Amino acid sequence: MTAPSVAVEAVLKPSCELPEDMPKIRGYDFNQGVDLHAVLKSYLTTGFQASSLGQAIQQINTMIEKRLEPVDEGEGKESSESSHESGCTIFLGYTSNLISSGVRESIRYLAEHKMVDVIVTTAGGIEEDFIKCLADTYLGEFDLSGKQLRQSGINRIGNLLVPNDNYCKFENWLMPILDQMLLEQNTEGTRWTPSKMIHRLGKEINNTDSVYYWAYKNNIPVFSPALTDGSLGDMLYFHSFKNPGLVLDIVEDICRINSVAVFAKRSGMIILGGGLVKHHISNANLMRNGADYAVYINTGQEFDGSDSGAKPDEAISWGKIRTDAKPVKVYAEATLIFPLIVAETFAKHADKLTAEKKTD
Repeated sequence: MTAPSVAVEAVLKPSCELPEDMPKIRGYDFNQGVDLHAVLKSYLTTGFQASSLGQAIQQINTMIEKRLEPVDEGEGKESSESSHESGCTIFLGYTSNLISSGVRESIRYLAEHKMVDVIVTTAGGIEEDFIKCLADTYLGEFDLSGKQLRQSGINRIGNLLVPNDNYCKFENWLMPILDQMLLEQNTEGTRWTPSKMIHRLGKEINNTDSVYYWAYKNNIPVFSPALTDGSLGDMLYFHSFKNPGLVLDIVEDICRINSVAVFAKRSGMIILGGGLVKHHISNANLMRNGADYAVYINTGQEFDGSDSGAKPDEAISWGKIRTDAKPVKVYAEATLIFPLIVAETFAKHADKLTAEKKTD
């Protein structure tokens, strides 16, 4: 008695030949000892999001390789931004929760050693950096009672706890600076923009723990088009009663970031999270018919039509990533993987990248 032919044909259907160069799945063998670099290298052939992480590392290393290439004399001279003199202008964007978290130190490392050319973040991504220079953030739990925390004057960001006194200290530090900015506006004709304000605050904080201190020192432009959407906005609101008249010009900043993209020889985007930072960087790169390289790291899904969850291919349809690019999206929470990415990319090539900085 033989098995029904329909079942045999269905179960034992012959396969076509796969390409010889197609990667074969194989993970790390711990019989080789504990080697973090080798473990991360094995992610490429592990599958699922591990392989996406491996591809993101490759994509960022390509950005770094191109960034280190010499630029022909005269290239990028149409703009005054120094970042245009590199072979690839790297845009880094991140949401505010990452500055609240310990990923801040990874981001600060990149700014300290001038490894990226442009930063885009939200208001919280600015103010939380300065606030952490004034007072500490603590590890709590996700399920603490909101009512009890409010009664205790403690703010919760996921499983992080920020005493409300921290924001009072921030107000005491910030208000005299806003007074001085207004004075310079009225007496010297200074036209403040969000990026100029962040640059000034980075100078005033004068603290090497700060991301924006290093952005100030290394002249890395930091853009935050929604700078009023957070504690900074609260302080600007209170300041408008005490000493009204301070103006921030967002139009000058949009011209500036778009020009950075337009005159870049090549451009790469590294975007942690979604929302405003993801779109602001992507839209600037639309002005040059798309970024050459892109890495998205977020947990967003595309079924709701949000830009936060959109895959890179949607950005290609808008001209925000080039049609011949090979962008990567990693579905992961950034605190889990971004320090690992930095270890396998920027930190691994630190000698070359810092040598470039010394010759600026």
